[in-house]
Amino acid sequence: MKHITINNVTQPISSLIMGSDYFTPDNQEKVNSVIDSFIDIGGNTIDTAFIYAGGQSEAAIGNWIDQGNRGRINVWTKGGHPNQNGHTINRDELQEQLKVSLDRLKSESVELYALHRDDPTVRVEDILEWLNEHVQSKRIQAFGASNWSVERLEEANTYAEKNGLAGFSFSSPNLSLAKAKEPYWPGCVSVNQQMINWHEKSQLPLFSWSSQARGFFTGRFTRDNLENEDLVRVFYNDENWERYDRAEKLASEKGCSLIEIALAYVLNQKFPTGAIIGPQNREELQSCGEGAKITLTTEEVAWINLNS
Repeated sequence: MKHITINNVTQPISSLIMGSDYFTPDNQEKVNSVIDSFIDIGGNTIDTAFIYAGGQSEAAIGNWIDQGNRGRINVWTKGGHPNQNGHTINRDELQEQLKVSLDRLKSESVELYALHRDDPTVRVEDILEWLNEHVQSKRIQAFGASNWSVERLEEANTYAEKNGLAGFSFSSPNLSLAKAKEPYWPGCVSVNQQMINWHEKSQLPLFSWSSQARGFFTGRFTRDNLENEDLVRVFYNDENWERYDRAEKLASEKGCSLIEIALAYVLNQKFPTGAIIGPQNREELQSCGEGAKITLTTEEVAWINLNS
């Protein structure tokens, strides 16, 4: 499996990143099995957040870590998601959320931390100062931004470079072969061509959520199957079905599955990419592992994305 080197992070990040939004202590046995199987296919990084399952995701990962497993995995958690009172991007709330997250994770630090959302009314200068405090105190090794615009990322990293601060080491929008017509959740950002161009130029790593388009490419859905309202709302249009058809044809030619081609698309960009995946059993994990092995040419990536 490919790996991505992040400055100040001890262990390189695997190109497959295990999603954990369904983890809870109530299904701890399944959580343990999935994490162990993920490591078996070469994965080494798990994604969670302060808000996932009301905090139960972090707690379940903490239970697994507490079994002597801390050195086997990179932990990436997130804070700063809006709550019922609005944005939480401020120094005190971020500090409290990270403290709670570390307690749940039974860890003194995490390798990766990200702001779950942006609050454009807050100066990037202030945000960087707050996050650098956590780097200096060794609570986090590196930080990134989830669902931030290119303009805010660029502004932040320019300021960091000029002032000798750590900047954002990665970005985490949605990148998938199926293009979102509208945000899957409020405030979410999906990659457009401007963002692709910026990442190609900057080479900032991108860790994609919903990298397989929420199951659009599993084969369970067709043009006439409208049962999943969210998929219909976000991904159903003629262009995405054409991408589906082309990916299906390429999968047949390569002797692999459609969903593996969709995953390979994310991992074969011209800049470092990781894909957050959500398998719930060994068979699905093995499929992701196979998808991560596929090499696509620049021409194949362009063709399945309707760029040629």
